Amino acid sequence: MPESGPVPAGRLHVLWARIYGPFEALAREVAKFGIVGAISFVIDVGLFNLLLYAGPLEGKPLTAKVASVVVATTFAYFGNRFWTFRHRGRTNMGREYLLFFLLNGVAMLIAVGCLWVSHYLLGLDSALADNISANVIGLALGTLFRFWSYRRWVFPAISEESAEFELAERDASSPI
Repeated sequence: MPESGPVPAGRLHVLWARIYGPFEALAREVAKFGIVGAISFVIDVGLFNLLLYAGPLEGKPLTAKVASVVVATTFAYFGNRFWTFRHRGRTNMGREYLLFFLLNGVAMLIAVGCLWVSHYLLGLDSALADNISANVIGLALGTLFRFWSYRRWVFPAISEESAEFELAERDASSPI
């Protein structure tokens, strides 16, 4: 009868590599996407408050919000283009930027839709319910949509036969 002692470290490493290996690149993308998103969130909120309460847009909250979203989304585009998804296909930068903004708009509609369902359909109209539906559930669903849609349409995968593959491989292997 074979012994059932502890598994040798080498075997654990091989097992871990088999389980985690196929998801390693995706896990790195998710982590980088999260970092870029977190910084973008800070830029959005910080710039909004700076413009509205200490800057030239005092008393103009909608203008301040539009300006802060444009700046934060622009940062997010470049952070994702040149860091998160730098190993993926490249297309015309204007096309990517426009599509990036459009998909961010769809993600915003997802968050607003969650708020609408919670507030008006379900009648959960407290400040806590509004924040949970819009800024927790809506933000989470919108973020999942953004990640999926950016990978699918803005920064598409490229085949090994593509002329861009060598550039993408070089970019992906350089430490940034």
